[in-house]
Amino acid sequence: MLQLNAALLEPLPYYGKVFCEKAWRWDTVGRPFENYDLWYVWSGEGELSLNGRRRSISKGCCYLFRPGDETEARHDVRNPITVTFIHFHMPAFTAAQLSPFRVVRDIATFEAYLSLYVRRLLAAPSEREEPGLLLYLLLLQLYREEASGKQALHGEGEGWPTLMQETAAYVRQFPSIPHTPQKLAERARLSPRYFSRRFKETMGQTVESYIISARIERAEHLLRFNGMNVSEVAEALGYNNIHYFSRQFKQYRGFSPSRLRER
Repeated sequence: MLQLNAALLEPLPYYGKVFCEKAWRWDTVGRPFENYDLWYVWSGEGELSLNGRRRSISKGCCYLFRPGDETEARHDVRNPITVTFIHFHMPAFTAAQLSPFRVVRDIATFEAYLSLYVRRLLAAPSEREEPGLLLYLLLLQLYREEASGKQALHGEGEGWPTLMQETAAYVRQFPSIPHTPQKLAERARLSPRYFSRRFKETMGQTVESYIISARIERAEHLLRFNGMNVSEVAEALGYNNIHYFSRQFKQYRGFSPSRLRER
């Protein structure tokens, strides 16, 4: 577990989300960092060198720069990068638990925390408690994703349930997205065949079945509690054919959506 208390984090007044100018470049060689900087790429392409180690950067790339780090970076002027940067202080023993670079897996959650962090400080620049909690959640996600990846790499069983559960949560969070096993496998950075096998082992059903189950569960909720009719629910969840939606709903629930609506 990450050895960190949110109270030990000290957000600094250097933060933001910015679309980097075409002529943008970054060079801190000889002028190293004095604090920590969480640096995340939302879009675009480029190349960044951290203490002499060069990497290509694109959406999802995340760095945790440390005091003493030196960077050099440029981006593709045809596809400039958009980044969020958050400067802060934290104990050195915590930084030792986190890698300086990783590609974020659960992008939706991470980007939501980043956006909320910037909005909260913009609304109340002197506020520190909530930004500190959000920063803690960002670092905790990086730690957990890294731990999960290491377990999977070494064949340890605990890593796979975590990864598959995160995928399942993502499917349930966005039931109207046309998920496919191929797209979810790509998101998990696994081959479709291997991903499907691991998902079934962890969740007890195939990826395809889970996607439909999550969609039908959401449909039932909308019918029961939101006052939406069958055609509205079918459209909201991406069904182009209301009759197909009704058949699938009945297959998974044992009764038609119209019957549920009547009840």
